[in-house]
Amino acid sequence: MDRLFVFDTTLRDGEQVPGCQLNTIEKIQVARALETLGVDVIEAGFPISSPGDFNSVVEISKAVTWPTICALTRGVQKDIDVAAEALKYAKNKRIHTGIGTSDFHIKHKFNSNQEDILERAVAAVKYAKKQVEDVEFYCEDAGRTDNVYLARVVEAVIKAGATVVNIPDTTGYCLPWEFGEKIKFLMDNVKGVHNAVISTHCHNDLGMATANTISGVLNGARQVEVTMNGIGERAGNTSLEEIAMILKCHKGLNIETQINTQKIYSTSRLVSSLMNMPVQANKAVVGRNAFAHSSGIHQDGVLKNRESYEIMDPKDVGIDENSIVLTARSGRAALKHRLSILGVQVEGEKLDTIYDGFLKLADKKKDINDDDVLLLAGMERTEQQRIKLDYLQVTSGVRVKAVASIGLIIANEKFEAAASGNGPVDAAISALKQIIKRNMTLQEFTIQAINKGSDDIGKVHMQVEHEGAIYYGFGANTDIVAASVEAYINAINKITK
Repeated sequence: MDRLFVFDTTLRDGEQVPGCQLNTIEKIQVARALETLGVDVIEAGFPISSPGDFNSVVEISKAVTWPTICALTRGVQKDIDVAAEALKYAKNKRIHTGIGTSDFHIKHKFNSNQEDILERAVAAVKYAKKQVEDVEFYCEDAGRTDNVYLARVVEAVIKAGATVVNIPDTTGYCLPWEFGEKIKFLMDNVKGVHNAVISTHCHNDLGMATANTISGVLNGARQVEVTMNGIGERAGNTSLEEIAMILKCHKGLNIETQINTQKIYSTSRLVSSLMNMPVQANKAVVGRNAFAHSSGIHQDGVLKNRESYEIMDPKDVGIDENSIVLTARSGRAALKHRLSILGVQVEGEKLDTIYDGFLKLADKKKDINDDDVLLLAGMERTEQQRIKLDYLQVTSGVRVKAVASIGLIIANEKFEAAASGNGPVDAAISALKQIIKRNMTLQEFTIQAINKGSDDIGKVHMQVEHEGAIYYGFGANTDIVAASVEAYINAINKITK
């Protein structure tokens, strides 16, 4: 297996996202997590940019043992001096220096020419080499740099002592085949290319960072520069978790990293939490929907054999299990599976009855949780009750008297009534009492939301007194007025038994 080195720049390029800045203590926390994850290189900061960045590189160097600690610089002697000072406590240290090599940078950023840039690149590497043994050189905007000139620069900096040469697609412009060909051109045309490691550093402006990185690796790059959750400037960088799992899933590529993939999810959560940067739900590998299945066909397939619809085992990235998400598209198999997990075994007609209630609820509610499922399993008994709710219509509002119309089915015969009241629940109960002419006193009335969401099921518990005896009613519905009426009817059915 070929060894691929993982260079993590979460704490440098990733932290450049507005609003995601970390203090030194938080950076140390992330650095230690990255060490446990198994990254080879941690780019800890840009020391000359601020005292905070300088101090973070110093403290991370003290806190971390195994990974190489890298500090970024421009191709300027002062930058390199400051980086070397910041790295003095690092067990394994690297200076990452460089300069722009595309015509856009040479002409417009530096107002210079190719020969001058080449000389400055060599001078920067030679100066950094006096400070540390491990020097990485970046050819900024290599993605838009002419390949022949890029090869000249790469050859010159390797000859000057660079141990790693970074080929960044700084603007995320390249197509995967194009970036792959660029790396291959360097591997085929640079003398002494095997004396250094060729690295990729791809941005995601067009959504191709991971594809470009893999294309670079397949064509000879042996270091990848990545961030957790793909964070970074503009649209972000190549995601560490995506590269690690691509190589784990495609073992035929014979390329491996030292990443402990079971630590991916916890590291992702840590970075997301500390940087206040939520992970999008459908993010590959670490998004909350990455192992979630809502389609009935997919759910049935996964329950029969996980590999039907999953190319990764959730446990391999540190997630306990996949998620069978119950929605209106779910089938009986998914509902039966969830009930079984909750200790409820159902078959045949009983399952059909619960499933019918489930579909009605799923049309009203976005997320069906375990409490909802248990309620449905208990509520199927109401189909055999003597008194059932046929319909309920309520009108209410501010400075408007609440009015309710209700329809009941009693022993297969329909009854209707209407009443006003002090609020929608009172109006509905008053209308119900006009049909059920019994002397009942409501003694206790409790409403409880399960998850406190606006579309959540409301559970209603009632305690009703009738002729000296106490009866308890229970109802559940996304409409709290309907839940209240169902609870009252539930209590009445117990009286009429």
